Amino acid sequence: MTDFLAALGLVFVIEGLVFAAFPGHAKRAMESVLATPDATLRIVGVGSAVVGVILVWLVRA
Repeated sequence: MTDFLAALGLVFVIEGLVFAAFPGHAKRAMESVLATPDATLRIVGVGSAVVGVILVWLVRA
């Protein structure tokens, strides 16, 4: 659980830095996500999750 909370904290840090440093780009990225079809977002989400699991597995091995 400690690792999960540390990872979640890092997500918030990175996301916060993106919004603080590049607010215009972040807004355009959100607009792009809203315009993207649901099926494409699902594919990207599953792909990202798989890459994340592999990355964690490699680091923890």
